[in-house]
Amino acid sequence: MNRFQEQKTQELFDQNVITATQLTQVKAYRNLGIFSLHTELKLFLYLSIISFTTGIGILIYQNIDTIGHVVILAIILAGTVVCYYLSFKKANGFRKEETNFEDPIYDYIILTALLLTCVFIGYLQFQYTAFGTHYGLATLIPTIIGLFCAYYFDNKSILSIAITGLAAYIGLSVSPQTLLNNDFYDSNTLSYSAIGLGMALILWAIYSNQIGLKKHFTLVYLTFGLHLIGISCINNLSQPFWFVFFIILASSSIYFYKASYQFQAVSLFIFSIIYAYIGVTILIIKIVSAIDFSDFISLFFFVVPLYFIGSIIFFIKLVKQFNIQKNNDSLR
Repeated sequence: MNRFQEQKTQELFDQNVITATQLTQVKAYRNLGIFSLHTELKLFLYLSIISFTTGIGILIYQNIDTIGHVVILAIILAGTVVCYYLSFKKANGFRKEETNFEDPIYDYIILTALLLTCVFIGYLQFQYTAFGTHYGLATLIPTIIGLFCAYYFDNKSILSIAITGLAAYIGLSVSPQTLLNNDFYDSNTLSYSAIGLGMALILWAIYSNQIGLKKHFTLVYLTFGLHLIGISCINNLSQPFWFVFFIILASSSIYFYKASYQFQAVSLFIFSIIYAYIGVTILIIKIVSAIDFSDFISLFFFVVPLYFIGSIIFFIKLVKQFNIQKNNDSLR
């Protein structure tokens, strides 16, 4: 990467885009070897929040008989109110464009506030059935609060939690236990709901871009939409109307492939190719199963390894092409 940057910088100098003084300054800056600890610090902040909320759960579990439910709820509520108070006090207010706290620590304070809100409402429903048999309200209320906080405080982490809550409200369970129990794949209705939600997220992302509303949230919506549509379509390729889902998968893969270049998002690029590859492979298997290849069985076993090797080589070429395009765009 450094050699590539030096080459491009020299090209800019040769084309008289930058002066000799600027070229010297750029080289001197790169020789300083300065690196950022931003990612590491964010990781430690996330871990601290997870540790804090986990500690609250352990505290509740170990002292439930001595403290009492009301006292525990009061403590959680007090912590939630304090976090919200500090966040609103330091917030810049709602803006359509990207905005940040002056001190990044408040991004994690509002994240803690939302997590405590989820704990409080969940505890209230579990212990006292505050919403009766309307269990969806225990999910919908934190989701609405999360969407409000995500847009008001401009927080992508909260937006991800809110979208997850929205998925849970319409019947999608995204917990690891559900995946292990294969509950998601046992119900076609859930798959249809997932595809519908994924399309809705894509449409909202497109609309938000058009009106200039939090454009930097687009990648979050597209990421959720990609996985919801991709996994659901692959799940339904074993159904009688599998061809419809194959068309949806192919169309969405093409869209996300183009979107990955537009937003320079490597995650969209990688997973759009993976889902498309799985879909094409399943299609080939269906075609082979429908045709009698008994006379060409030896040829079949010869072609299969070539197919996978060719797929790997083609994937590597696509990734290299994407990185080159991304680097060229970053230098413009």
